[in-house]
Amino acid sequence: MTASQPASGITSVFVRLKLSLLRNGLRQSSGRKAAYIASGLIALLFAALQLIGLIALRGSEHATTVVVLLTAVLGLGWAVMPLFFPSGDETLDPTRLVMLPLRPRPLIRALLTASLVGIGPLFTLCLALGSVISVAHGAAATAVGVLAVGLTLLVCVALARAVAAANVRLLTSRKGRDLAVLSGLLIAVGIQVVNFGAQRLSTGRGLAKLDPVADVLSWVPPASAIGAVDAVSEGAYVRGAAQLLLAAAALAALLWVWERSLVKLMTSPDGSTLAAASAPSRKESSGKESSAGLGARFLPEGRTGTVIQRSLRYVWRDPKTKSAWVTSLAIGAIVPVFNALQGTGTIYFACFAAGLLGILMYNQFGQDTSAFWMVAMTISTTRDAYAELRARALALLVITLPYSTLVTVVTAALVGDWRALPEALGLSFALLGAMLATGAVASARFPYSIPQDSGLKNVAPGQAGLAWISILGGMIAAALMCAPLITLTVWLHGAGEQGWLWLVLPLGAAYGVLLTWAGLRWAAPQTAARLPEILTAVSKG
Repeated sequence: MTASQPASGITSVFVRLKLSLLRNGLRQSSGRKAAYIASGLIALLFAALQLIGLIALRGSEHATTVVVLLTAVLGLGWAVMPLFFPSGDETLDPTRLVMLPLRPRPLIRALLTASLVGIGPLFTLCLALGSVISVAHGAAATAVGVLAVGLTLLVCVALARAVAAANVRLLTSRKGRDLAVLSGLLIAVGIQVVNFGAQRLSTGRGLAKLDPVADVLSWVPPASAIGAVDAVSEGAYVRGAAQLLLAAAALAALLWVWERSLVKLMTSPDGSTLAAASAPSRKESSGKESSAGLGARFLPEGRTGTVIQRSLRYVWRDPKTKSAWVTSLAIGAIVPVFNALQGTGTIYFACFAAGLLGILMYNQFGQDTSAFWMVAMTISTTRDAYAELRARALALLVITLPYSTLVTVVTAALVGDWRALPEALGLSFALLGAMLATGAVASARFPYSIPQDSGLKNVAPGQAGLAWISILGGMIAAALMCAPLITLTVWLHGAGEQGWLWLVLPLGAAYGVLLTWAGLRWAAPQTAARLPEILTAVSKG
């Protein structure tokens, strides 16, 4: 762009750039194009249904409560979206424009306009339009509603841009990419919270319980813009004007924060680059080595300690492994705890944590990818294979065993059933042992690759059938293995022998250890004999 070119011309350039990025991204693969089109159609269908539903609320007693809460949740979603999905939009990284001769304010106008192109802004527009229609009554409220729709959309988009610009250094780093791992946890917790809230609202006064919350949120942008429409409809013009001005002030503040972040990004050096350029001192290096060896001191020597340490480092450093662990730990606790809080759970739901964490034993060699050849070079006998599998099972037990115990104890406290704690722990330990046994066999018989260059795919193309056979078959086999202990527990309850139920704890622990030992013994010769096949399978991603 030349100096004589008007600054307003930047906006059209950025809009075309955004469209080009979308078009070129869809050209990369047919799968990505199909996924984008399918997600777009689903989002548009949901937006249309939501618009119709909000219009149907017009005249309802609690219409204002619903639309204010929806707008507040929408604004929160726009705020956290850049943190958990940093790679969803290439234009969220303003450092790509550092070398261009652009001033901050024209750049902000151009980026803000370009941000209005996409499925997310269209979804937001439908929600804001439906909210205004449901609460606007009268010509004055309609006029304010037109401003409210625009302000709601601009505040949401500016909020996402300001958050992304303020955290761009974090989002482009390895730690920032690891933050996306928590998106699965956020979704899992959010679903349970919505379910818990829906059950609470279905009893008693229903939506009337949320009226005080909506009154507070009607003063928080962007929900304040929708609250202004409702206030003007009721004739409270002063309150409506104050709420509308509050939304406008929030938009101005977000644009100012965004501008400050852009100026700082484009005029200051990258601190991570400066830190990487300077070599660590000998003192720092020795400190890191000593801290790394601190945890290794408690591990056994030889292959067992080495494999355990390597497996735990995978959990901490590898994004895919970390994502699986975080999701399993979260859902394993959410299901029994939330059911207990809702009054519909039992202590036996705590076994869900042991079963879900036991799935992590499946496809142990898939997380190594093509680097499995280094592991294969160290395995020459069945004894070596057994030691490798045993160490990987012990690494999983380091986290899984105390966590399953904790979840069981917490669930017992919430449901108030302390007498059933020993039998629940015994069943959890037996199930965990069965999952470790079947997981070891499945790792040897049905290995598959985990793509490292895709944040969405956990199975390489063409290996989905292997993954399903491995997991579903192993879970069914584990359940059948636990049948004797489950039968014993049911018989003791039916026979009225509650005084002997405490025996389920030691029997379950011993049975779990026996199953794990048998599974590892069975899987070891298969692993030693199938090393080339395993390497080929896990290297496809």
